[in-house]
Amino acid sequence: MKKSRYTDSQIINILKQALAGMPIPELCREHGMSNASFYKWRAKYGT
Repeated sequence: MKKSRYTDSQIINILKQALAGMPIPELCREHGMSNASFYKWRAKYGT
């Protein structure tokens, strides 16, 4: 299995930025990830 580009703590920080009100497309562009990755992480980490 391919190793993740982001650590768990980085993923949680990205999810917290989204909860703080940052638009998701802008957040994904800034961190160089896809919208699908964001929603998959949100489902996995429950935030």
